Amino acid sequence: QVQFVESGGGSVQTGGSLTLSCAASGFFLQYYSIGWFRQAPGKEREGVACIGNSGGNTYYADSVKGRFTISRDNARDTVSLQMNSLRPEDTAVYYCAANLMRTRCSAQGDAQHEYAYWGPGTQVSVSA
Repeated sequence: QVQFVESGGGSVQTGGSLTLSCAASGFFLQYYSIGWFRQAPGKEREGVACIGNSGGNTYYADSVKGRFTISRDNARDTVSLQMNSLRPEDTAVYYCAANLMRTRCSAQGDAQHEYAYWGPGTQVSVSA
């Protein structure tokens, strides 16, 4: 049974930092591109960042460019999202998932229907 687990969420003030981690059981992250997504209350889930399976290819939503960094450690089979300069509008539940159709992220971001094995998410709350 495949299970994805996100961790590292929490509550911070504006300008603070958090690092989220994505791990999986029953699945090898290292062979797939992995995406981070978020869903704020009352809003649709949106793509935040993506990293290709080799780590050399990434995508960021415009709203997080320059503040968030996605990385992966294929030896440990984990994917991380370093979030700096956090803003109240970053408040959301953050999810990771695997793109079973691609090993590289497209320049415009990949459709959510290409992703599978969504974890339960981790809450990020940023106060003003």
